[in-house]
Amino acid sequence: MIEFTVSDFIPAPPMDVYEAWLSSDGHTEMTGGEANCSDVVGEPFDAWDGYIAGSNIELEPGKRILQSWRTTQFSDSEPDSQIEVEFEPAAGGTQVTLHHTNVPDDGDHYREGWQEHYFEPMKLYFDQ
Repeated sequence: MIEFTVSDFIPAPPMDVYEAWLSSDGHTEMTGGEANCSDVVGEPFDAWDGYIAGSNIELEPGKRILQSWRTTQFSDSEPDSQIEVEFEPAAGGTQVTLHHTNVPDDGDHYREGWQEHYFEPMKLYFDQ
């Protein structure tokens, strides 16, 4: 298993980014992929038209999201990975830092995926 951390600046207040991440409509609009999300601990979610699935483990409004996470590329024998998303206030917006742990050994491509399919679209979404 591998782990990595990615981080980027998003031009919106921490609470706005947090709420969009956990909202079905917000997540869908922010990333461009269909999502079904919840802001309740223990509730499942899916994103990117069902490619990603997991559940909320811990939620600290405007500060932190901890979720189990897997894609359709994970084998049935591979356990869920985990993402921890932290939202730090920064001048003019939020520094979003994502720690991805328990990633399958062949999952280093997810590092680029977070940048390309999350952070870049999020910057455009909040910059409107």
